[in-house]
Amino acid sequence: MEYDYLIVGAGLFGSVFAYEAKKVGKRCLVIDKRDHRGGNVYCKEMEGIHVHWYGAHIFHTNDQKIWDYVNQFADFNRYTNSPLANYKGQLFNLPFNMNTFYQLWGVKTPAEAQAKIAEQVKSIPFSTPSNLEEQALLMVGPDIYEKLVRDYTEKQWGTTARALPAFIIKRLPLRFTFDNNYFNDQYQGIPIGGYNQIIDALLKGVELRLNTDFFSEKPYFESIANKMVYTGKIDEYFNYCFGELAYRSLRFITSAIAVTFPFIIGTP
Repeated sequence: MEYDYLIVGAGLFGSVFAYEAKKVGKRCLVIDKRDHRGGNVYCKEMEGIHVHWYGAHIFHTNDQKIWDYVNQFADFNRYTNSPLANYKGQLFNLPFNMNTFYQLWGVKTPAEAQAKIAEQVKSIPFSTPSNLEEQALLMVGPDIYEKLVRDYTEKQWGTTARALPAFIIKRLPLRFTFDNNYFNDQYQGIPIGGYNQIIDALLKGVELRLNTDFFSEKPYFESIANKMVYTGKIDEYFNYCFGELAYRSLRFITSAIAVTFPFIIGTP
């Protein structure tokens, strides 16, 4: 065999594996069908801005070893993800926390918020959920569901909440503190200068072939390495023998807007 490992996908997982394998003397070949390395954390510089080309990626972990590991490749800023939901012009903090509950109902203590949610859930006329909508109603009641769950969920999945299984939303978080931090992890941030520098460091000295589709020459690629690490679509790998998985994706539209600032020339 020509290689110890064939790694299909030059994203974060494949790149870390290649880096660690190389450290112990393994010869790796990394291939990717895209024209760039980095997978979904790939960043493209536009107008001096490092744009996360496939959507924002915020690195977060509670494991100090992982945090120390990734910081050897880049410096991270202290970005805290504190999203807002816009419902008909009203802004609500996410994830659901005491700020959200105050914005919804004016409650000021965890006990008041819990009582309000319990009151709303009590009005639901069923106890066993058969779909996502019913599951969410039993967890948070109609106010939170209708304003902050339903529309986002249906847009995300491309179908009605009633057509989705209940288990999808069983991990809906409720936090009874005034904390807008989306993650509970101790360490979080975005690499200053983007993720490309991390991928470049991980793949330094590793053979990489871009614009290379594994499935176009599958028998060949399977024959050149002792083992394979595959990071692509699992249904595609097995030739859709159980049908296509219901992947959902996003369409990104990127534009640059020129902004000019007025200035006044005069004597002080």
